[in-house]
Amino acid sequence: MEQEYITFFSYMSGATLFACLLFAAIYLWKKNIAHGSLACAALVSTVWHIAIAAHYKGYPLDKYDLLLLEICRYSAWIVALLFSLEYSSGQRLPVKFRYSIHSVWIVILTAAIVLGWLGQPISQDSNTIIWSSLILAITGLICVEQLYRNTGQYRLIKLWSLTVGAMLAYDIYLFSYSLIFNQINSQLWQARGAINGTAALILTLGSLALSSQASRGLRLTISRPVAFYTTSMTAAGGFLALMAIGGYYVQLYGGSWGSIVQIVVLFLALLSICIVFISRAVRSRLNVWINKNFFSHKYDYRVEWLRLINYLSRTTDTQDFHLRAITAVASLFKSPKGALWLKKNDHYVPVSTLNLTVPKNSSQETIDMPFCQALLEHEWVFSPYSPDTKELGALNELLPPWIFEITDLWLVLPLLTERELLGFMVLTRPKHDTSLTWEDLDLLKTVGRQVASYLDRHQVEEVIAESKQFDTFNKLTAFIMHDLKNLISQQALVVENAAKHKDNPAFVEDAIQTIENSVSRMSNLLKKLQQNEPREMRSLDLNKTLIEAIKKCQELSPTPTLRLEEKDVVVNADPDHLVMICTHLIKNAQEATNSTGFVDVTLRKEGNNAIIVVEDNGEGMDATFIRDRLFKPFVTTKSGKGMGIGVYQAREFINSLGGEITVESQPGVGSTFTISIPATQG
Repeated sequence: MEQEYITFFSYMSGATLFACLLFAAIYLWKKNIAHGSLACAALVSTVWHIAIAAHYKGYPLDKYDLLLLEICRYSAWIVALLFSLEYSSGQRLPVKFRYSIHSVWIVILTAAIVLGWLGQPISQDSNTIIWSSLILAITGLICVEQLYRNTGQYRLIKLWSLTVGAMLAYDIYLFSYSLIFNQINSQLWQARGAINGTAALILTLGSLALSSQASRGLRLTISRPVAFYTTSMTAAGGFLALMAIGGYYVQLYGGSWGSIVQIVVLFLALLSICIVFISRAVRSRLNVWINKNFFSHKYDYRVEWLRLINYLSRTTDTQDFHLRAITAVASLFKSPKGALWLKKNDHYVPVSTLNLTVPKNSSQETIDMPFCQALLEHEWVFSPYSPDTKELGALNELLPPWIFEITDLWLVLPLLTERELLGFMVLTRPKHDTSLTWEDLDLLKTVGRQVASYLDRHQVEEVIAESKQFDTFNKLTAFIMHDLKNLISQQALVVENAAKHKDNPAFVEDAIQTIENSVSRMSNLLKKLQQNEPREMRSLDLNKTLIEAIKKCQELSPTPTLRLEEKDVVVNADPDHLVMICTHLIKNAQEATNSTGFVDVTLRKEGNNAIIVVEDNGEGMDATFIRDRLFKPFVTTKSGKGMGIGVYQAREFINSLGGEITVESQPGVGSTFTISIPATQG
């Protein structure tokens, strides 16, 4: 009698608290905070508690009545959870998902009614109640998880999700445990009413406290993620039921050790559910496994393509579209690091990196090398550490040695346009799933072509912009030539009248003033112009060339110093142009350095190259300026003093000799310009 009284009190208290929850749910519904189906579920739960409590006070229920009560209670919560998901997100659920969930409780309820109407003994069996309740509890838990994961920051709905989920999880444990004995465990059943009442109390108080913070406009993500999460919880519930069945047979055939093994089996089942629900890493690996084995396509191509296009087409204040391209591809394939190589003249050089340090000798690849030819002709995606050596590793021997110096190297992606190999991209291993399937390769190649088109378009835009700047420069030159023509006309007039009036002091004075004015104007014009005369290529002694350049810079301070570590260094170049380039770099260093600083010029030889180093401790430049502006024409930091083509012209001239200019600089520390030119035998 005492046990019946305790059970009655447990379920009656639960009924009272669910009645309170009913009024709280109606309040939320009237305030347009929650869907009215939650109030209906609370009402059904209240009736369910009262009916079971009455069973222990002289109004007995047979097992068929209990079966119908259980099915109605679960069905009410499943319907309420689905309606709440649609109400909170403002979107309709996918038809297949909605029909699949509703069909579970409809089929079970219909089967129970038919079996009862036909008077089948199975409708009065405890196992029928256990199995139907277990299936419906797992289905309800699937709905709970979808509601929880699609609520964003909606704290009220999250509270309902977690609390209802806890009730359903307890039911799964109750009925899984009861499978062992083919009957419902009396102690767990007794505590069920109090546990449900506690959940109702939490929901009532929480709903009233959080109702003022409720918000709408949630985002519903029902597609492949739904399949993952529902599969994970279905698998967890199914695994728990399977463990319970195993425990049942252990109980029958396990002898004296049966109880211990039974408890261990149930503990492992509950632990597995916790791991799947809590551990992000386990869920991630499970997601990968589901993608590989239960879907015909690994990617939702529409979503991936729209994401890539949306990312590449964003407007930005910065002009680093190279980094944007790396980030877009890396995020698509969950790669943490990457780097981009593009074609410059006849070499592929690194132009941008994402959290990655590239090897020093990574700018030696030319278009005619086998590695680049494989990228161009076969559109080959290299994955040197792929386990599939027969397919992806067929051309690994063509990879350059420096590529293996990249930490966590995953793949090399070609960037092809319809005309050429624009460049290639290197990505490092993602945290999970480093395998490459045919889907990955197809998407990689397609993305590579799209990114190549994006980069090619930006490069063409840069060339067009430079061409427009040169057009402007040519127009400016035309105006200057017009002024020079006027000056020459003035000088010609003076010469023409000199024979007639050379003895006239007034003419002489006027001629001197005219010449002085012309010289002044021509000097100013010539300072703004860079001569573009035909080059006279011949062997030059760099010692003499640098001495001449130093002499041209003596009038500025600090006075440059020259250190010749090597004598008789000979190069093949235009003498006037090379002197002008060296003079320009030295004067730039002087103008960036105060009078107490230094400007050092050094000549040495490294292998077959002559090396000229111009070093100062002046203002310096940051990496962004060097990358984006230093070698761009018509960009200058000398307000009103220059036209911004000196360094650009220097680089173009040195490149034409087969050499290169490199720059190292730090703001406030100084700059070092290094010129490398192929040397010849003197």
